[in-house]
Amino acid sequence: MSADATFVSAGSNRLPVGRPDLGRNLTFGLLDLLGRAIVAGEYEDRPFPVEKELATRHGVSRSVTREALKMLAAKGLLGTRPKLGTFLMPQESWNLFDTDVLRWILERPPSIALLRRFNELRAGVEPQAAALAARRADPQQRQAIRQGLERMRAAEHDEDDPLDADLAFHVAVLRATENPFFIQFRDVVAIALRVSSRLTNRIAGHTARIEEHAAVYHSIMAHDAAGAAENMRAVIDEVLLTID
Repeated sequence: MSADATFVSAGSNRLPVGRPDLGRNLTFGLLDLLGRAIVAGEYEDRPFPVEKELATRHGVSRSVTREALKMLAAKGLLGTRPKLGTFLMPQESWNLFDTDVLRWILERPPSIALLRRFNELRAGVEPQAAALAARRADPQQRQAIRQGLERMRAAEHDEDDPLDADLAFHVAVLRATENPFFIQFRDVVAIALRVSSRLTNRIAGHTARIEEHAAVYHSIMAHDAAGAAENMRAVIDEVLLTID
C-alpha cells in the first residue's frame, strides 16, 4: 500500500482511501477494479458496498462511482432495487459475451468446468462456421485461413506463438463466414483457447493438434461444407475428451 494512503472507519474494518491503479479515466478504472473483484468472488460472502463507501474507499466522486456501478449493472454483474440497494447478480445473469466480463473471467484461476462450458458452446457454433466458410470464403479469406495454419506449424518449431497462431486460424474461419454474428464470436473463442492452452497443455502436454486443423483447412479449400463441419467438431471434441 502506498505511503500516502489514509483510512476511514467502516464498521469494524479500516478501509484504504486513495485511487490505486485507477488510471486517468477514473470511471473505467473503478469499473475494472470492481468488476475483477466481483468475478473473482471477493463479495460472495459479504454485502456489496454502498455507493458512498465505494467513493470514499477509492477516493473518487459519487458521480464516478455511480457511473461505474451502472456499467457493471449493464454487464449483468450488479442489480439494484428500492430499499435493497445494490447487490450481486448470480453468474447466470452475467453478460458472458461482454469483452470486459470475458477478460475478468480469464484472470481467474483456470478451471476444467469453465473450459468444458466454453468448448460446449464452441461445439455448437464453430462447426457451422466452418461449413459456411467452405461455401462462402473468398480467395483472401482462404489465404488468411492458410496463413493461420502455417503459423501453427511454425509455432511447433518455436517460430511463432502457439496460442496466437491457433487463434488466428479460428478467427480467420469465423471471418470467412461473412456473418457478423459468427465474426463477433471471436472473443468467446479467444478466451476458450486461452483457458484451453493452460489446462490441456498441463494435462496432455500439448495445445492444438495441427493435423486436425489441417483437415478443417483442406475441407474449406475443397468447398466441402459437411467435411469442414465434421473436422471442426473433431478439433473441439479433442479438447473435451482431454478434460473428461
